[in-house]
Amino acid sequence: MPKFSANLSFLYQNLPFLDRFAAAAKDGFGAVEYLGPYAEPKETVAAVLKASGLKQALFNVPSGDWAGGERGIACLPDRVQDFRDGVALALDYARTLDCRQVNVISGLMLEGADPATLETVLVENLKYAAPRCADAGVKLLIEPINLRDIPGFFLSTTAHAERILEKVGSDNLFIQYDFYHMQIMQGDLIPTFARLKEKIAHVQIADNPGRGEPGTGEINYGVILSELDRLGYDGWVGCEYKPRAGTSEGLGWMKPYSQVRAA
Repeated sequence: MPKFSANLSFLYQNLPFLDRFAAAAKDGFGAVEYLGPYAEPKETVAAVLKASGLKQALFNVPSGDWAGGERGIACLPDRVQDFRDGVALALDYARTLDCRQVNVISGLMLEGADPATLETVLVENLKYAAPRCADAGVKLLIEPINLRDIPGFFLSTTAHAERILEKVGSDNLFIQYDFYHMQIMQGDLIPTFARLKEKIAHVQIADNPGRGEPGTGEINYGVILSELDRLGYDGWVGCEYKPRAGTSEGLGWMKPYSQVRAA
């Protein structure tokens, strides 16, 4: 049966960040994930995580000034040192939180920039990060994101992600496969997942249109979750959606699935 991770950057928005952990545990989630824990001391996050009994499924490597409009820095030629510093910070938090995977947000296309140059920067940054993550026992992931929600995002299809993996050439670089993003960009969700399953380390879900709860749109998550089981996916299923009427109130879709708390 699938095991679900609450994305605290989307769920329980009525609560302060540190209070969202207990709420997620109460509602039956087995793990949490979010954009990043860096606004809080790592020891504080670790204590709240331990008290909740949850696992830390994943978080992102620092992604620049998110409030200021940045959406990752990994492909930006003038942010290489910032990216490397962010990898070190992410691994420091990962050790404290016992988090075994971190995700890289690639960044936006720069106006007038050569895409080949941005790809070279991204590849070289991932070549730098992948072995350092491996040494720490942490998987490194990259995520294709749809161009409707983030216009100009550099990495938006699984085909591009595959090309990046091939160029990096590391056995410690994987894809984060978000069914919502990929429904918008390319469809063919289950066959694509099945073909790439050995390269996929984490999945996320939301329905389309609107990025709401499963069951509120066009994606048949009953079939998808069954297929994840059949295909042997045993990772966390990240719930990264926008609740329509409160997080707890919208969890009816999850009730048929037993929660497995152990990673």
